Amino acid sequence: MIRDKFIAVTAIVCVCFAASSLNAATIPAGTTITVRTLSSISSTDRVGRTFGAQVDQDVVVNGKVVVKAGTKAVVEIQSSGALPRASKALTLDLTSISVNGRDVAVKTNSFEPGSPKTVRGMRAGQISIGTFVVQPRSKMHFQLREPVTW
Repeated sequence: MIRDKFIAVTAIVCVCFAASSLNAATIPAGTTITVRTLSSISSTDRVGRTFGAQVDQDVVVNGKVVVKAGTKAVVEIQSSGALPRASKALTLDLTSISVNGRDVAVKTNSFEPGSPKTVRGMRAGQISIGTFVVQPRSKMHFQLREPVTW
């Protein structure tokens, strides 16, 4: 009786592991993920603020779609002009995508969607003048710095 239960439990665990392995995928480093914003993002928003986005195009690896267009994604502000004395160009990173109902962290190269007029100074470096706003449904391209596996 105990032996039969042990065999049944082992079989169930093996089936669950095999099923999860079928859904597992890896997106290699260097892959470009294109997303569209769901709301506006301003160069005056604070660093660390996150915004919703959607994957704009299927992500295909070895001929197989691993992330479908429309998949939920999160974009985070890495630098902005939110602090008047430390005004910088707006820079964004893609930080996660939703896979099978859970958020998977990603590390990407930063994306600079555009910038307001800039002035160069010997001491200040590059300083942004004015506000830049990324409109909803704007397309952004992020390149993975590291592979992503789930």
